[in-house]
Parts: sequence; structure tokens; C-alpha cells
Amino acid sequence: MSDDHILIERRGAVQVIRLNRPDKKNAITRAMYDRMAEALRSGDEDADVRVHVFLGSPGAFSSGNDLQDFLAIAMGGEHGSDVWAFLNALATAQKPVVSGVDGLAIGIGTTIQLHCDLTFATPASLFKTPFTDLALVPEAASSLLAPQVMGPQRAFALLGMGEGFSAEDAHAAGLIWKIVEADALESEVMAAAETLAAKPPEALRLAKKLLKGPREPVLDRLREEGALFLERLKSDEAREAFMAFMARKK
Repeated sequence: MSDDHILIERRGAVQVIRLNRPDKKNAITRAMYDRMAEALRSGDEDADVRVHVFLGSPGAFSSGNDLQDFLAIAMGGEHGSDVWAFLNALATAQKPVVSGVDGLAIGIGTTIQLHCDLTFATPASLFKTPFTDLALVPEAASSLLAPQVMGPQRAFALLGMGEGFSAEDAHAAGLIWKIVEADALESEVMAAAETLAAKPPEALRLAKKLLKGPREPVLDRLREEGALFLERLKSDEAREAFMAFMARKK
């Protein structure tokens, strides 16, 4: 995997983490998780970085996890700590995280937003988590955070039924902050990030900490989901679902 699949850019006090695998609709590989985790950790440790920003490509924030990685684990391959490292870094980020979504936000592309402090999305965005369709379970502590954000029935529609949420649905549910036109997405995201970066950093850090609340329940749920997710990945049910999905793609 080339480092070009995750582009890290510094714009003043804002660190931009851009998913850049447009030919695969920004499907996230294990190496991409590693690079994003390191960017979040190093950015949190760098006093010159005050805000993290996530961006994707036109038409795709992310189509979710790379299913080739999933299939490899399902067929008996090794699993690493890359996904856990990223989710842990995201859940415990001390500095504000702002996201810009255009088009597809599938699986982890949706659940990342539950950890962001502000998400902007275009009218063409689609938020969808087909976990149960692939014989899997929710991840990224979404089974804890989504009911808190949008209520139990909307959360079940998203995470259990796999219902797709339009930008309007996501806004009404509290999953995103604002809907903006595609040609204004990046400028709106960067304007918000720069506004945050100009604020007294310690006050902002403490405000975020208070708003997010204790991290222990989130990390506990991450671990619980992760264990079940891995168990499901190795199940016959998941293996059959992956093979059927890959066959449909061909």
C-alpha cells in the first residue's frame, strides 16, 4: 500500500487526514488504519496542531473496510491491532475532530462520524452500516454511541436493519452538524476547523472533555464489539456472506 492512500497535510494549526483511494471508493485497508492512527496520536502530541480534519474524495468519504482484508481473516488469516489502534486514537483524541463527507459513508465511514465533534455533509451523502447483512456486528462503539445520539429506534434502523440515511436523515438524527453543497464542503470544513484552532487550546480541550464524558465506557464497548466482530468474522455465516458479496461484485 502506498502512503498516498492516506494524505496528511498541515494547514496552519489544522492537521488534514485525507482518504485518497478513490478507485476503491476509499475502502480502508489495515495499512490505512495504521497511518490514520499514527496521525491522530502524533497530532495530539504536537502543540502546533490544534484540530484534526477528516476528508475523503468527491463521491466517497469511505465505502467501509476493504473486504479483502475481512475475507483473509475469515479464511483463517492473522488479524492485527491496526483497527483497534485507530479506533482507540479516535475515541480518545483530545483535540477537536471535524469531518467532511461527500457521497458514500458506509460502515466505518458512518461510525467514524459518531466520534467527530462536527461533521459537514453534502446533499448527495449516504450513511449506511450493512453489518448484519455481512453477518457482523456494529463496531467503533456505535452500539453505545448511536442510541445516545439518535435514540434507540433510529440507531437500530441504522445499525441493525442497515437502513441508509440521507444527509437530511442524518442531520435530523443528530449524526451530522450541517448540510452544505459539494463545492463548498472543504471550505466550510476548513473554516470551522480554523475557527476552533484560533480558540484558547486548553479551554477547548477541557470543553471537549466535558462534552464527550468519560472515555472508559466507550473503550469498554470498543473492546466488547471488537471481540464479537472478530468472532463473527471467523464464522461460517460471515464467510458465506463475504463470498456471496464478492460474487455479486464480479
